[in-house]
Amino acid sequence: MYFQWAEDDFLPPGVIRLDCEGPRDGRTYVMYHGTTSANAKRILMTGFGQSYDGMLGPGVYLSRDLEKASRYPIGHPEYDRVVIKVKVNVGRVIVINYQNHPLQKTWQYSGYDTAWVPPNCGMVKSGLEENCVWDPNRISIIGTIKPKPVQGAGGSAWGYR
Repeated sequence: MYFQWAEDDFLPPGVIRLDCEGPRDGRTYVMYHGTTSANAKRILMTGFGQSYDGMLGPGVYLSRDLEKASRYPIGHPEYDRVVIKVKVNVGRVIVINYQNHPLQKTWQYSGYDTAWVPPNCGMVKSGLEENCVWDPNRISIIGTIKPKPVQGAGGSAWGYR
């Protein structure tokens, strides 16, 4: 398994860096997925699969914020955490910015490809952004990096895959 340091600033051509705006329809972004080293090996071999459920329903849970992904899996020892760096064509994006949004768990069936939870909207304890991508084929793995050290670990429960 190849590891890069989190400080790596490499951005593939056509990929946009995290900014204050949410992901825009049809754009490609670098995102991160935090998991265990065993799950990272499996994902690198077989690709991402949809979680069965979560705060935004089924899909692949990612963030453009490395700090967010570095917290996962919550409660798992930091020495065994790995962050998978990916690029994602987000397709059509819906903003889910409050609990019990009418499409919170069903956006996938309404013509959207990605659900975005903005930072500090009250949806997650950490206040960090979150994305759920419906189709794993929209995700291309760049590589793995070490998680950014974080204090505390609030947030929603992401699936490990």
